[in-house]
Amino acid sequence: MTTSGRISQSAFDGSRLRVILLLDLYEGAQEQFLDAYEHMRNKVASVPGHISDQLCQSIENPSQWLITSEWESAPPFLAWVNSEEHVETVRPMHSCVRDTRSMRYSIIRETRPDRPLTSEAATAGLQSAVRVGDGVARHALTFTVKPGSESKVAELLAGYQSPKAQVDDTTRLRRTSLFMHGNRVVRAVEVEGDLLAALRHVARQPEVRAVEEAINPYLEQDRDLTDPDSARVFFTRAALPAVHHVTAGRPEPAGLRRHALYYPAVRGRGIDLARFLAQQDEAAADDPDSPVHASTVFQRDDIVVRLVDVTGELDLDPLAALGIKGPGKAAELERLLDGAAIGVEGALDSERNLNRLLAHADMLHVTDRSAADS
Repeated sequence: MTTSGRISQSAFDGSRLRVILLLDLYEGAQEQFLDAYEHMRNKVASVPGHISDQLCQSIENPSQWLITSEWESAPPFLAWVNSEEHVETVRPMHSCVRDTRSMRYSIIRETRPDRPLTSEAATAGLQSAVRVGDGVARHALTFTVKPGSESKVAELLAGYQSPKAQVDDTTRLRRTSLFMHGNRVVRAVEVEGDLLAALRHVARQPEVRAVEEAINPYLEQDRDLTDPDSARVFFTRAALPAVHHVTAGRPEPAGLRRHALYYPAVRGRGIDLARFLAQQDEAAADDPDSPVHASTVFQRDDIVVRLVDVTGELDLDPLAALGIKGPGKAAELERLLDGAAIGVEGALDSERNLNRLLAHADMLHVTDRSAADS
């Protein structure tokens, strides 16, 4: 999905996925952990798209464990790991594990004695081309606040002092963008280096802890960030993964503005809607006349958010802004989008409805903070 000069990160290339979970167990918790793992693997074995998994213990440090799994592609894994069933399935492990680290990789090449390297079988399910990255990890969180508290929450989230950008020698915060749509909050972050280290760094900052405590009374989902289990469950449920990112392979134009667009999908079609928008943004990256210079699509269940960096006002080119440029694309979005949930009903074949959709989808900008030299 990458052409020369373009940045592209995607969960939609069709390649098999390798997931690696590193765990550091509390001493004496091994048997309890094994029981919890047996329960989990029996559950995951029946999940569509799951191929296999292995549990490994370090030969150097018995407290260090590894779970590695293979999936037919990234979308079924993301659907599972972000599901409520997964939250409940892994809960028994929480009291056994001191620390975890999850990594996800597309499989590019593999060597198997039963498959010649040049055979079609040997390359099936492998990532077809090496993607060009920019050294940036992207992630978002989303949660809802109690109706009527939106303006107070926006004030709190816009007013705190930015944490120190430099996390360590290899990791730094690059940008934090925060938007709201009704009572839904979306906070997107860009990190150079280790995303997990950056998120932990931010969570420890006094100014961030203060604002998180301040918004607690307004959250629809209760949480206690001083309780590791409560915090873990909250952030697992709030995770809004980046499933696609593309930056056009041309010089960055002056005056770029960041917008977030909210696309609630028809029930059960969130991944299809995210894939559709990803394909549209890939095409826009090749169009020198497109106002969209960069785009990141975030998706969890039927919540899809598209973060775009554009030149000019969105309403100058509603089709490009919404990601539906091209014959039949508005009708395709119409089939995937829950228009009633966003306050727009009727066909998207009229300028009036397109402008209404753009106005309703465009999220309220709360704050957008970049590191000084980003």
